[in-house]
Amino acid sequence: MTTATLPAATAVTRPTAPWRALPILLLGAFLPILDAFIVNVALPTIGRTLNAGPAALELTVSGYGVAYACTLVAGGRLGDRFGRKRMLLIGMSAFTVASAACGLAPTAGALIAFRILQGLGAALLFPQVLASIQAGFEGADRQKALGLFGSMAGLAGAVGQILGGALLAWDVAGLGWRPLFLINVPVGIAAVVLGRRFVPESRAPRATGIDVWGALLLAATIALLLLPVTLGRTEGWPLWTWLSLAAVVPAAVAFFWTQARQERRGGNPLLPPSLLSLRLARRALLAILLFATLIGGFLFTVAVTLQMGHGFGPMAAGLAMGPCAITFLYVSLRVGRWVSRYGVRVLIGGALIFGLGIVAFAAVIKYTDHLTVIEAAVPLVVVGVGWAMVLSPAIGFVLSGLPADRAGLAGGVLSTAMQLGLALGASLLGSLLFATSQLVALGCCLILAVSTAIAYSRLRS
Repeated sequence: MTTATLPAATAVTRPTAPWRALPILLLGAFLPILDAFIVNVALPTIGRTLNAGPAALELTVSGYGVAYACTLVAGGRLGDRFGRKRMLLIGMSAFTVASAACGLAPTAGALIAFRILQGLGAALLFPQVLASIQAGFEGADRQKALGLFGSMAGLAGAVGQILGGALLAWDVAGLGWRPLFLINVPVGIAAVVLGRRFVPESRAPRATGIDVWGALLLAATIALLLLPVTLGRTEGWPLWTWLSLAAVVPAAVAFFWTQARQERRGGNPLLPPSLLSLRLARRALLAILLFATLIGGFLFTVAVTLQMGHGFGPMAAGLAMGPCAITFLYVSLRVGRWVSRYGVRVLIGGALIFGLGIVAFAAVIKYTDHLTVIEAAVPLVVVGVGWAMVLSPAIGFVLSGLPADRAGLAGGVLSTAMQLGLALGASLLGSLLFATSQLVALGCCLILAVSTAIAYSRLRS
């Protein structure tokens, strides 16, 4: 395989002007990822304001991520069944209300609960974006729209840390960390109003009922994996974390067994095993899982290294990421032409360039006594180039291996792989960072970058 050729969606209603809906859809991709990262820089302030301990702060982050990851596939299937526009508007409304509640939360417990609700809203919202793009665009237009989706998804991760640092530094109306959540409210309201007018409705041509037991089993499997991984370090790895990890494999086996049995009997499983039996889809999903793990781990390592290792404040740490975000956006808007010409080699090269940026960043923090924002930003520019060369086209490679008439399911599976990777990367490499050193964590990031390049090289066979 040398190019990403996306199959045309069939048996779906096509809007006459899909480009009018695209800005709203891209906003639906941007906000959930933004909120996965924006809170990281505010954790110390939240801890002081709400008297929250390390475990509560960890749950503020992981409560959102676990709820989000556990229900993405179900969210995609709901869109296929009941209509993607309807689910997008419900998801955006729920996300907006939960964001307002987070911004007004009086206690750490309330904030955690509202973050979980925010994650559930995001899981209902996010898969509809990919599904609506798959259903509304064809051919070259679809590839352009997917490229813009990848650009917004990647940009949100970098902008989250920049915007979070800026809002904390400005201390808007003396509200401290609360504007990090409240900023979503006017944006979300505008998206709902405009979405009602401009986003067309679509659904799967043969939509059937929802596999409730499959959704519960998948959610349990993901939760059994992510909760101990994210909470283990702060809790001191108690017995329940090991029991939870030990239960992951049996839960996963039970899930796939029930899905295979349903499919053999002509039922409607949540995640048909035949979907993952497609070689291209399976390999592309593995590659994007590795890359998302790299992104989650690297961004966490950079934030901790700059703020705790080199005394950067949230604003300075955000400014160091600024050139990376600008470079990412510039390259991601041009990488589609490179993929058309060179195919998967662009993704392989991008992963290796990302690895080069990791090496450069490690050298800077190792051999610079008094690190400045500019010195930190230069190697991150290299990272931004590699990041853009992989993420935007990677989404097209995954979707090219999945049936276009099941766009909601495809969007849910892809989104779950990305969110799993982000959560695992931040948790595992975060634990490694605190247990060892910055250079060890960055070394693991380099291994992930090389592994991503190898995974994409297998798409050529």
